[in-house]
Amino acid sequence: MSDKIRVLVVDDSTVFRKIVRDSLASIPSVEIVGHAENGAVALAKIDELKPDLVTLDIEMPDVSGIDVLRQIRGISPTTTAIMVSSLTGTGARSTMQALALGAFDFILKPSGADLQQNIQQLQSDFAPKIEALLTSRRPRMGTSKEIRQASPTTPIPQTQFEPQIVVIGTSTGGPTALTRMLPMLPANFPVPILLVQHMPPMFTKTLADDLNRLCKIEVREAIGGEQPQAGQVFIAPGGRHMKAVRTSSGVYLRVTDDEPVLSCRPSVDYLFRSVAKAYDQILAVIMTGMGDDGSRSVQEMRGSNLKVIAQDEASCTVYGMPRAIVEQGNANIVCPLDSIAGAINRTVGRAVLTKSGVMSCN
Repeated sequence: MSDKIRVLVVDDSTVFRKIVRDSLASIPSVEIVGHAENGAVALAKIDELKPDLVTLDIEMPDVSGIDVLRQIRGISPTTTAIMVSSLTGTGARSTMQALALGAFDFILKPSGADLQQNIQQLQSDFAPKIEALLTSRRPRMGTSKEIRQASPTTPIPQTQFEPQIVVIGTSTGGPTALTRMLPMLPANFPVPILLVQHMPPMFTKTLADDLNRLCKIEVREAIGGEQPQAGQVFIAPGGRHMKAVRTSSGVYLRVTDDEPVLSCRPSVDYLFRSVAKAYDQILAVIMTGMGDDGSRSVQEMRGSNLKVIAQDEASCTVYGMPRAIVEQGNANIVCPLDSIAGAINRTVGRAVLTKSGVMSCN
């Protein structure tokens, strides 16, 4: 494929169309092929130009961004969208709907008055997502159950593994993946689950509410002070960290405004490091996402007290976070998305590792 992403910019605001165009123009891997001032024009131009990517304002009159997204696949099956959303409850709800409809990702509209700062902010937001989209469109490896081990000459010994907690980290593609995976866990799931999904404030609350409606287990956004129980999922709130703290009366969750960890807040590494201090045996699950958040803490925690499931390349929207785990040799299971819940269920069901330390998806 081309090393450039062909982009159509769609927004009903002349000023914001220019801001988006200017921000994208500074990204070498982008070729802007056109713009549209409303949804109807956007659909016509998608049909004509067949762009790789549409930057799509969610809130447009008449034909909304959601309406356009619903029709894109029928017009141009290879075109995807990055939604441009406002930081509001309505924006969060529409964004979750867009992701469920197949949008690649989303960014927030900058709210500042300084035009140049807004352009720079969008450029920094768009650049990694464009790179992730380029990477995701390159030829992929198939699913692999056999993976490299952290230390090929020193196999992980056969031991009984009884995790007290499941921790999950994900980013781009996560909401859709979680919507498929978490509902497959049973109502009597025997341990708590703590989850980091890279998202802004408000969006994680909407995600938690959506998942709670779909799942047999309880899903909530953490507010701090909760004592995680079996059959509960707590999602780190957008823009804040979540950690587990052991006290004399048990383990409690804390929500903090500590500094971002390698630009991430919430951070998978931040959560995992806290969990390593609070629990003896941990099952970690690393799913689709840009970057390598989670890989450093997993490397620090590796050993008999930790087992790791990584989503495979073929089923990831972006094979970044799981790739980092696999390339370190720290994944005990590599599974396609639809097999992850089964692997979790079997592992918390007191599965015994094989002598090689690699567990099967099936």
